[in-house]
Amino acid sequence: MTAYAIGNLQPKPALHEEVLTYMERIQGTLDPFGGRFLVHGAPEREVKEGEWPGALVIIGFPTYEDARAWYDSEPYRALIPLRTRHMAGDILLIDGVPQGYDPMTTVAALRAASDGTA
Repeated sequence: MTAYAIGNLQPKPALHEEVLTYMERIQGTLDPFGGRFLVHGAPEREVKEGEWPGALVIIGFPTYEDARAWYDSEPYRALIPLRTRHMAGDILLIDGVPQGYDPMTTVAALRAASDGTA
């Protein structure tokens, strides 16, 4: 099942040289784990609800285990400070839904577990 590393990053107006180095080297850390960028701070976006004060990054992995192994790998751990010293943000690893996912199954489980107040 596909898994994702999702980042909501708050870049400063001027990118620091270390952030550029991080960006140059990150793909090499993703390759051994099958990671690939799906969204990388897309300049064209439209916020439909609420606020989105950051740059979105989504990286896809074949499995959750691959995503975790990438994040915990020595090559990636060595790069993290290049970003975090100059850019705040939130990072999340999350499993996707399986092929053929039906949201009605989730709704049925939630209704069954509900105490009737939903």
